[in-house]
Amino acid sequence: MDIFRSLKAYYWQDKPFLLGSILGLAAATALGLVYPLLLRRLIDDMILPGKYEGVLALALLAVGIVAVKASCQYIHGFCGGRLGNRLAYRMRNGCYAKLQELSFSYYDTARTGDLMSRLTADIEGIRNFIGFGMAQLMNTTFLVLFGFTVMFFLDWQLTLVTLSVIPVLGFVAIRFEQQIHPVFRAIRSAIGRLTVSVQENVTGVRTVKSFAREPFEVKKFSGNNEEYREKNLEIAGVWARYFPAMEFIANFSVALLLLVGGWRVIHHHMTLGDLVAMSSMLGIIVAPLWTLGFQINGYTQSKAAGERLLELLNQPIAVRNADRCLELDLSTGEGHIRYDDVNFRYASGDNHPAALSGFNLDVPPGSVIGLLGGTGSGKSTAVSLLLRAYDVTSGSITLDGVDIRHIDLESLRQHTAIVFQESFLFSTTIKENIAYGCPDASMEEIEEAARLAKADGFIRELPEGYETVVGERGMGLSGGQKQRIAIARAFLRKPKVLILDDSTSALDMETEQEIQQSLREVMKGRTTFIIAHRISSLMHADEIVVLDRGHVVQRGKHDKLLRQPGLYRETYKIQFADRPEELDRLPIDSASVLGRKVTG
Repeated sequence: MDIFRSLKAYYWQDKPFLLGSILGLAAATALGLVYPLLLRRLIDDMILPGKYEGVLALALLAVGIVAVKASCQYIHGFCGGRLGNRLAYRMRNGCYAKLQELSFSYYDTARTGDLMSRLTADIEGIRNFIGFGMAQLMNTTFLVLFGFTVMFFLDWQLTLVTLSVIPVLGFVAIRFEQQIHPVFRAIRSAIGRLTVSVQENVTGVRTVKSFAREPFEVKKFSGNNEEYREKNLEIAGVWARYFPAMEFIANFSVALLLLVGGWRVIHHHMTLGDLVAMSSMLGIIVAPLWTLGFQINGYTQSKAAGERLLELLNQPIAVRNADRCLELDLSTGEGHIRYDDVNFRYASGDNHPAALSGFNLDVPPGSVIGLLGGTGSGKSTAVSLLLRAYDVTSGSITLDGVDIRHIDLESLRQHTAIVFQESFLFSTTIKENIAYGCPDASMEEIEEAARLAKADGFIRELPEGYETVVGERGMGLSGGQKQRIAIARAFLRKPKVLILDDSTSALDMETEQEIQQSLREVMKGRTTFIIAHRISSLMHADEIVVLDRGHVVQRGKHDKLLRQPGLYRETYKIQFADRPEELDRLPIDSASVLGRKVTG
């Protein structure tokens, strides 16, 4: 029960409902045990002596007991339903809140489908057990205790004979739980993988169809489906072995009671009414004992689900606020950023190369910094550390003289706005997508941000304009249109620090030039980082930092870097290879040589 004790915070505040559910079911069970006693009285005190005048009163008493029992069962159902639904509500909110708190490093390896499975199927398994299964499992215990206590007072010798079978049943039930629990854990994991397969296929359906990989996807899904099927067959095999055994043992106790009880009645050691009462009582007890396997089955499923939920809820948060963190004032912040000997690895250990090594950079307020380098050079890592998507391995980053690790995370990120290379849009209106970071923005402000991002024109051409609902992940819009909406979203934020992570990669050259002009207006007075592969996006930066494998290999303004042999100059040659007039401007002789090669 350690799993359910760990989840106590989600249901213990509703303990009146928990107690109401348990007591309601226990009361209904106790009233059900009165029937055998009524039968005993009917046979021994009325039918056998021929005193029939009390039969009507006994029948009316039975009707009254039935009515009270039904009321108790209603209380059990009402309280159990309330308890389970409130538990599920809190757990969904708790898990979702945890997902918002988890750092970027968790999502580097997390699978969307598996997380969805935990927030749906696993929570449902917990809800069913806490709401009803726990009360029914406890009720079985109460029923056995109450029932055998009554039987003991009726005939203690016959009761002891009957009880001799119960330890065997308990042993079989424990073995059943031990064997079925690992299989249920595997089933929960298989469901997660199955969900991941569907989610990835639906999300990447355009890629699948473009490469004609439908047969491969069907085969991959079939493999996951086959694993799920095999685990269910394994469960069915466990059921097939243990359920008949438990039913046989439970019903064997009834046969034993009738055999020994019949002999005792014949030899006048007990009355016929006592035997009928005890037989009826044992029948009432045996029914839940026979279903003990189903109850253990439900318990085991919920236990496996609880383990997966606790794995999520107990997931450590890599980046969190310090004990005493500062909140920055948006109105007075300048945006002065300094990287001081920053080193960072995405994973600990010498086997994992450093993503950034000895990185130093002083960024005065309002300056524009360009970051250039190949894939994996550390460009995006540098700005991710500034946002505290990850914490530096060593060194420090300061904003306006304060180490960002001592700044409240929300406050830090309110100072910044970022446009990612892969623009993400929510399944809502374009207006709400642009205003995502500033939900209180006026329509005029939203339109102005869209005009600066050169998005206003195509938005107004859409059927519903700014009220047009975009598809999931922005489906229905081109890559360039999505990027412009994302740029408008950043512009509307009016941040102290603006980060553009290859934000114009999906735009044509003409649109990029137009947005570059708008950017110069927006960047005035704001510290800006521009990550780009196109040198044309970086030419006007106050300083360009060239990175290679996590190290700074060059830095300076555009003209200075062109005069230096190195990665920046070589990148310039490659990008302008089809424009000899640009290569002719290079200040050393090798430019003309390369130009002749290209034109020749």
